[in-house]
Amino acid sequence: MNTKQLLTVLPQYALPHHALSALMSKLTHCENPLWKNLFIKTIIRLYGVDMAEAKFESPDHYASFNHFFTRELKDGARPIASETDAIACPADGVVSQAGAIEQGRIFQAKGHDYTALELLGGDAERAKAFENGSFATLYLSPKDYHRLHMPLTGTLKEMVHIPGRLFSVNSATVEGVPNLFARNERVVCLFETAAGPMALILVGAIFVSSVETVWHGVVTPPTISEPRTWHYAENAPVLQKGAEMGRFNMGSTIIVLLGEDKAVWDEELIAGRPVKLGQHIGRCF
Repeated sequence: MNTKQLLTVLPQYALPHHALSALMSKLTHCENPLWKNLFIKTIIRLYGVDMAEAKFESPDHYASFNHFFTRELKDGARPIASETDAIACPADGVVSQAGAIEQGRIFQAKGHDYTALELLGGDAERAKAFENGSFATLYLSPKDYHRLHMPLTGTLKEMVHIPGRLFSVNSATVEGVPNLFARNERVVCLFETAAGPMALILVGAIFVSSVETVWHGVVTPPTISEPRTWHYAENAPVLQKGAEMGRFNMGSTIIVLLGEDKAVWDEELIAGRPVKLGQHIGRCF
């Protein structure tokens, strides 16, 4: 690690991740008008949030900072790639990495990778579905729209809440913490699509006060010591491509997994490239 990474990463090992995130939850859900408006306006100014595309542009509309952070967009602000074989980007953000799952391993950053088996909670059957498949890792910064949407139409089969740490998911930490995405707390959502199995992994991070899905509501917190699993054999939710599937209450990372020979990413889907919800990021087979 270089000096910047050392200064960014090493202190995080000692931090009480979940306690800090719980405190952040209280602050972001506070409905005191003076506090929440100051917080909202500061973030808009610091990160250049484009409120012109928000359904409600005035900070006064939002009951809390979290209400603002998970704001809706105006109708039509994010057209969804409509071609039958198009994979639609599930979020606004920046590409962390995208490519092939090679020998069960997913590339994180130079010098670091992790296994699909670890990411998916140690279940070999889940990991087998994505052997030699494809992955895309997208980072959402504080300026981004923080609702998550479906890359493909899918039928929900299983959801798993996996405990873990809450390291930051910014670029310096991703480059410095081994196995980061397989160490952090996360929610794994497994779907069946026309292109076969698809996993959407919602990765928690420090100051992410909660992760929720549209079919379940808030999944985390609570903080847990053992994985929790939900199966959807009967009356399984079917979500159309482009439909909202979840949200981060504060920013984090979403990882998309698809099976072998089921997807090819666009050439432009490279590390550091900004992306927008709904844009064409690849084709499925």
